[in-house]
Amino acid sequence: MTIAPATPTTQGAAGPSRLPRSLGLLNAISINMSNMVGTGPFITVPAIIATLGGPQSLLAWLVGALLAIADGLVFAELGAAIPASGGSYIFLRECFGRQRWGHMFAWIFVWQFLFSGTLEIATSSIGMAEYTGFLWPGLLSYRWGIKLLAAGITAIAMVALYRKIQDIARLMLVLWIGMLITAAWVIFTGMTHLDPKLLFDFPQGAWNIGLPFMLGLGNGTMLVMFNFLGYYQVCYLGDEVKQPSKVIPRGVIYSILLVTAIDFLISVSFTGVVPWRDMVVPGSQAYNAIGSVFMQKVHGPWASALMTLMVEVTAFAATYAMLLGYSRIPYAAALDGAFFRWFAELHSTRRFPHRALLLIGFLCIVACFFDLVQIITALMLARILSMFVAQIIGLLLYRRLHPEAPRPFRMWLFPLPAVFALVGWIGVFVTPGLQPGGWKYMVYAFGTILAGFAAYLILAWHKRDWPFAPSQPEATTGPALEPGKTF
Repeated sequence: MTIAPATPTTQGAAGPSRLPRSLGLLNAISINMSNMVGTGPFITVPAIIATLGGPQSLLAWLVGALLAIADGLVFAELGAAIPASGGSYIFLRECFGRQRWGHMFAWIFVWQFLFSGTLEIATSSIGMAEYTGFLWPGLLSYRWGIKLLAAGITAIAMVALYRKIQDIARLMLVLWIGMLITAAWVIFTGMTHLDPKLLFDFPQGAWNIGLPFMLGLGNGTMLVMFNFLGYYQVCYLGDEVKQPSKVIPRGVIYSILLVTAIDFLISVSFTGVVPWRDMVVPGSQAYNAIGSVFMQKVHGPWASALMTLMVEVTAFAATYAMLLGYSRIPYAAALDGAFFRWFAELHSTRRFPHRALLLIGFLCIVACFFDLVQIITALMLARILSMFVAQIIGLLLYRRLHPEAPRPFRMWLFPLPAVFALVGWIGVFVTPGLQPGGWKYMVYAFGTILAGFAAYLILAWHKRDWPFAPSQPEATTGPALEPGKTF
């Protein structure tokens, strides 16, 4: 890991309204990992197993881990070089040029984020509600029970974030420790009760490599990448990180490595204890609450009840972490003059973007009323184009057009990881479109992006902004956000 001291151009200007730098490496890792683990393996392992119809589906974890590490290096380099609240919004704006394409792409990212980021947060709340249904079966029989409970969980998390970042960081550490304890219990139980016959119960033709296998692996990788979403969460809090040139790259890379080990071992534990054929039946207890069924099979009802509560704490930590980080995106865009200025306001005493938090929170509550699997597929496809693919291309352009820009962290083996991540993301994006009914998700992905382009052009024409007015000379690179000003 190549890290050099940060320069003033990467730090941004200080000011009376600037967010306080209070987050260290442990905070960065806890925020990222709480977002990444969340309910992920506790709600997606059955779906991952179903993609290839057997334990061979666990191969998707290897492919996903390689893709996450490659893309994580993109975030590590950009996060160290351009540490500011807003993460990918700032990266896209800087890489493609503040006054022209970067202004447009950054705006479209914020627009599209409202349709994907809020869906991502809703998955944790819905997962928490579904695990509650294991303890309270009557909740599942009520048509709107799970959805209303998920919306209520999101509202509670939003209210809990209405405090200073120092208080949030301490609570985040507590929730993160709870997540680690939950994962450790599952892994220890699984490794000590592992049945090799179940783990290696491959169906006939499991390793016949062909188009069906590759499509299944692609779908499995998409679900694995959903589990990894969040390794960049600290980048959205760049203005609040101490020594960002060191903390952000290390936080990103360490989080990916730790969560890869945790999620894979959890998947092996579930598959080696609960027959995979029971897990892949939609609507079954093993499909909706595999963690609880797993503990019930090993230790009985008391353990399943305790595991359910622990998964719920983990899920709440994910909802909490995502609301924290994602609320900084509309704030950064508003501060930049590319979103409604009303959302650039910080709380008068607690110094956090409370209006942006309310916006994201209310949109998440609405998202809780959709189906979980549909949410995961839609958010992944929409996010891939407007964020991951665009950001990788942006980094390649940034390296080429701004060789003089400070780079406290440099991607290892550049540009190979960036190219691998680009090809991998495009492969994950195309796979669902080749499945029956996949066109609906493609329409959602392209539709939200095209609507963003149209909305941008309408507003740009109304404001006589680029491309309807001559672009201004590009400013010096670096975030340097100052309240009340635009770039």
